[in-house]
Parts: sequence; structure tokens; C-alpha cells
Amino acid sequence: MKMLINSPETVVADALRGMAAAHPELNVDVEGRLVVRRDAREGGRVGLVSGGGSGHEPLHAGFVGYGMLSAACPGEVFTSPVPDQMLRAASAVEAGQGVLFVVKNYTGDVLNFQMAAELAEEDGVRVEQVLVNDDVAVTDSLYTAGRRGTGATLFVEKIAGAAAEEGAPLEQVAAIARRVNECSRSFGVALTACSTPAKGGPTFDLPDGEMELGVGIHGEPGRERRAVMPAREIAEVAVGAVLEELVEVAPADGPVLALVNGMGATPLLELYGFHAEVARLLEARGVPVARALVGNYVTSLDMAGCSVTLCRADADMLRLWDAPVQTAALRWGR
Repeated sequence: MKMLINSPETVVADALRGMAAAHPELNVDVEGRLVVRRDAREGGRVGLVSGGGSGHEPLHAGFVGYGMLSAACPGEVFTSPVPDQMLRAASAVEAGQGVLFVVKNYTGDVLNFQMAAELAEEDGVRVEQVLVNDDVAVTDSLYTAGRRGTGATLFVEKIAGAAAEEGAPLEQVAAIARRVNECSRSFGVALTACSTPAKGGPTFDLPDGEMELGVGIHGEPGRERRAVMPAREIAEVAVGAVLEELVEVAPADGPVLALVNGMGATPLLELYGFHAEVARLLEARGVPVARALVGNYVTSLDMAGCSVTLCRADADMLRLWDAPVQTAALRWGR
């Protein structure tokens, strides 16, 4: 495999050095594996901290900034960050109002964030945790017990970040974050496997002409494999699976936030074409789309494919979604 890297051992550090050079508004600790907004402690806001294995960029470091995360803890590729990173992040963003940990439901992340929360509270920092578990494809997988955390992480971090920016207290920021997660469902599709720098090749076998329906963001198995289908048929499977689970979220006729997310190697030409099919299906089923986002946001290295995330959004969620944001990967209204 050809990769634009120096070595597998330095790939995360090199990426963080590049982020520091490109975004002087961020404090990037390359050795300590920490990305913090420079004004994290100003204004007495609730601090928002998230993190996870590298390889999903721009998640999470690309979402650090005004109106979103206060700090992100990048682990090694597809490997959870360690509690010390999360504890340093909490200390770096604590401004007297407490800290919210946004945690994707993967076993390593859950255990390490829990340990960090306990250590932070021993140091006098109030911590709330929100678990993101939006993936409807499978219940248990190689990396998690229960539903996996995927595209809804973006919705949670944006909407909770806006609430924190407005000065909402910790309990309220945590409550809106949990509500966003509860109102969100996702389904992913892989056309190719991803390749980690350490392995230098595909992490799983996906023969030519086949696709994985319900794939996880680390390449975990999904529901089934089928012969590659046209985009309209793939969209029918993904949207159908999401809406089947979203029906339990009231109001059933309410609008949604829609995310068509690339897995890393799928060009925007294909993603926008896929979104056209998603929008067609939602209109046919009487589901109004209040806002839509298309692009690579929660990726899986060089995997070709996409995921669909829908969030049943109320007026407060939409207002917070529309609020200004300025990060490396997401910015509007400012």
C-alpha cells in the first residue's frame, strides 16, 4: 500500500505537528497527544472533551474550537487514548463550570474515560459523561458491548458545544447531549476495507464485487455482505435500517438533521449523488430534512463507503445546530 507518511510509528505525531502548523488558534501538545482551543478557559464555560483512536479524522481534533469541543485526546490509530490524556484535557479546559466527556461506545474509550472522570473528580473537577451509541447495524461487535458510536458524535459535539458556548450549566449541556444521542441513528456501508499504517494493507478481506452492509468505523463486521449495488439500492438499505429504529423517537413526523458521511476514500461527487438518493427516500416517506451535511467527518482511514445518520431534531436542537462554529473541519456563522 502506498501511504503519504514517514513511518507507521510517527504517523500520529506527524499529523499533530501538521495541525499545529496549520491552526495556530489551537494548542497542540504533540508529545502529550492533546489538542486544546487556546481560549478554553475564558468566559467560564463548561468544558467539552472528547477523543478516540486516530484514523477517524476530522473526528475529534478537527472539531476543537469555538462552538464545539474544548479539547480532544487522539490515541494511536484505532486505539483509545489513555486516562492520563483525558485527565490533562479536563484540567486544561476546566473553568469552574465542570467538564463534559463525550464518549463513543467502544470498550477502551468507555473504560478509559470512566477512569479519567474518577481521577478528575478526586481533583475537584465536576465531570458528566455522555455515551454515543447510535449505530443500528449490530448490537455487539469486536470493539463494544451494545451499539457502536458513529456519526451522531458530530451532532452531539456540535449541539452540546453550542449550548456550552451560550453559558449553559453542566447539567443542561449534558442533558442536551444525551437527547441528541437518543434521537440519532446511523448505518454504515463499506465498499473497500481500510488499511492501517502499521499493517500496510487491508485490515479485513472484502472481495472485489462485494460490499459490507452495517460496517463499523474500525472495519468491524456488519449485518451482511452483498454484491455491490447501485447507490439507490444502498440508500434504501441504509435509510430503511435507520428509519426502522428512529420510529421510536417522537414526534414521528418531526424534521431530521441528515448526515451523509464519507468513510475516507469516497469522493464528494459520489457522496452528493448518494445524498440525492437519501433525500428522495426521506421525502417519499414524509420525513422533512431540516438541515443536511455531506462530506468526510467520521472516517475510517482510506475506506471507501459512507454512513447515514439521522437525528430527530426539535426547535432547540436546530437553533443550537445553526449557532456559530469555528473549528478546523466545521465552520459557519462567524
